[in-house]
Amino acid sequence: MVKNGQKVMKPLLIQNGHIIDLSQGIDQIGSLLVTEGNISWLGGEEDVPSQRDYDIINARRLIVCPGLIDLHCHLRQPGFEDKETIATGTRAAARGGFTTICCMPNTNPPLDNRATVDYVKSVAVKEGVITVLPIGCVSKGRKGEELAEFGELASAGVVAFSDDGQLVKNSRLMRQALEYSSNLDLPIIDHCEDTTLTDGGVMNEGIISTRLGLRGMPAAAEEIIVARDLALAQLTGGWLHIAHVSTEGSVDLIRRAKDKGIKVTAEATPHHLTLTEEKVIGYDTNAKVNPPLRTKRDVQALIQGLKDNVIDVIATDHAPHTEADKRCNFTLAPFGISGFETALGSLMSLVHDGHITLTTLISKLTHEPARIIKHDKLGTLAIGAPADVTIFDPDMEWIVDTKAFASKGKNTPLAGSVLKGKVMATISQGKLVYKDNSLTME
Repeated sequence: MVKNGQKVMKPLLIQNGHIIDLSQGIDQIGSLLVTEGNISWLGGEEDVPSQRDYDIINARRLIVCPGLIDLHCHLRQPGFEDKETIATGTRAAARGGFTTICCMPNTNPPLDNRATVDYVKSVAVKEGVITVLPIGCVSKGRKGEELAEFGELASAGVVAFSDDGQLVKNSRLMRQALEYSSNLDLPIIDHCEDTTLTDGGVMNEGIISTRLGLRGMPAAAEEIIVARDLALAQLTGGWLHIAHVSTEGSVDLIRRAKDKGIKVTAEATPHHLTLTEEKVIGYDTNAKVNPPLRTKRDVQALIQGLKDNVIDVIATDHAPHTEADKRCNFTLAPFGISGFETALGSLMSLVHDGHITLTTLISKLTHEPARIIKHDKLGTLAIGAPADVTIFDPDMEWIVDTKAFASKGKNTPLAGSVLKGKVMATISQGKLVYKDNSLTME
């Protein structure tokens, strides 16, 4: 179809799916229509739109929800294109059901000025298949010495500030960052790790690290900085977002801070919610991640934190590496797990095992992250909103085959695992950017 000289996609009816949209309190069997990139109609199981000319996706027995949003990922471009590019990363994210991703600034050069932010945004528009929202640096060059130009970065469109991968060691600098965040109403995302306690560490400190002869990274290293940052957030009134929470102690600290009214939000990753330090047994470098996989007790605390809204969102911390990066001695391998394409499948285990409800999971991947980045047109299937839609089969079993990954990063400890719950289609801005081969269209 051509309109005003421009090619326009034919309307798409997603028919008779189980629609779950927490932004509107919708949990029903129904259908929705996508027209010219937006949600144009939503109805019940017996309803049909007045418009008749459209393609159809039969979504019976499938979940239809707002497009998933990832607040924390690494696209590696510019500077580390051998690990990932914006093109490959967004395709991988689409396969995982994500329609919006927020990329961390630990690139080369880092995203500490308007020019680098504009570069990422430009490449994302030209080569990406979903929406990419950059996160700017806290400090110039991520060196922790001098604040980046927050005003310039905010006007360039960053959704948060972080030196991710590096702790903001200087407490005075962190205080200043939080003061600026209060004025700009954008969060400071901190990687909480006291590196004086983790220097040389490669996994969680405990019985298993001792048995394997590997230097450990104690839970206290995370909790000390979480406590510091929460105290600074209380002092300044700034907005603190704790990245990749991994310990029971951190959950307790954040819980108490929220009870006090401190402005803090927090995230947990799929791997910290579903895997333990036992994955390291056998010295699998693909299970080497920072913060490290922790104990079963920590996992249980994180899950409870999700249920209690102490943990606000789930974010992948997608960290792709080359095969050569990871094929080496465990102590020499870089930290990181490639997480886009396994996120939903692994998280669905929490639903199938009765730990959390399906609506809780969807909320933590859609409505809640949209609230944090203050995009009221994301995380919703409201009429007139951009058509960002994820369709998945909650019960389909599939084997994780890294050779089929769209990501350059094949580094996952889930390779060969059977997951239950699979993305069937992803629609971004009204465009069908991923479709499983088993899903038919009429």
